[in-house]
Amino acid sequence: MSNVTIDPVTGLQFVELSHVWGHGVPSYPGQADVKMHRGVKHAQHGVLAWRITTVMHTGTHMNAPIHLIQKSADLAAIDPERFFGNGCVLDVPKKSWEVITADDLKNAKPGVQEGDIVVIVTGWHHKYSDSLEYYGEAPGLSKEAAEWLVTMKPKLVAIDTPFIDHPLATSMAEHRGGPQMKRLTAEYIKATGLDPKKEHPEWNAAHKVLLGAGIPTIEQVGGDVDIVKGKRATLAATPWKFEHGDACQVRFVAMCDPSGNLRIEPGN
Repeated sequence: MSNVTIDPVTGLQFVELSHVWGHGVPSYPGQADVKMHRGVKHAQHGVLAWRITTVMHTGTHMNAPIHLIQKSADLAAIDPERFFGNGCVLDVPKKSWEVITADDLKNAKPGVQEGDIVVIVTGWHHKYSDSLEYYGEAPGLSKEAAEWLVTMKPKLVAIDTPFIDHPLATSMAEHRGGPQMKRLTAEYIKATGLDPKKEHPEWNAAHKVLLGAGIPTIEQVGGDVDIVKGKRATLAATPWKFEHGDACQVRFVAMCDPSGNLRIEPGN
């Protein structure tokens, strides 16, 4: 079902870029599932209220710089100006185990402009599931790709994969606390013939580059992102104002104006 909403007055289109969140959503290997129960119920109490226990890195979620960079900004400290603005939804199709390079981003349509909100669409959102394929075989940014993005001074960077980095550069494989997916390294070597220690020697290198530059990230973009793939749009994210928060679930939306007539008043 498409989640495109059209304003009847302006014709402005709102496109959902988030996966549905709730009980049973995929969770990172090594992390607990979302736990939910109804604290009060309509039939018994005439009202509904949920009690939830969750890791904040589930579903479509935003990462603050403090997630990987000590003494850096938490979610509450990020300037809200970063959560809204013009941007590009880059079409960068990738297959299992592939790396997203700086050249991939430079050549992707519709192109990155300085100060954009950058959304990278590999097609991996279609594989969103509790599976070896989704968490283990996803593409990821190279360190050089992240470094190039930093030169473009983006407000934030979002991607439709489970990680900013390649899975073999995370604790899913042999890096810190890993392997959380015990079959992953052997499967990678069998499928690619490559040495993961040579190809992915650093832990979360690309993500640390972005967060180290103060750029928030969104992982696991989904929804109807294909509708705006390869296009420019106005984008909005709504994270929590979470003091000391490293991450939270986020609603992410693209806004398009087919007429080209709608403009935000300056408020002077």
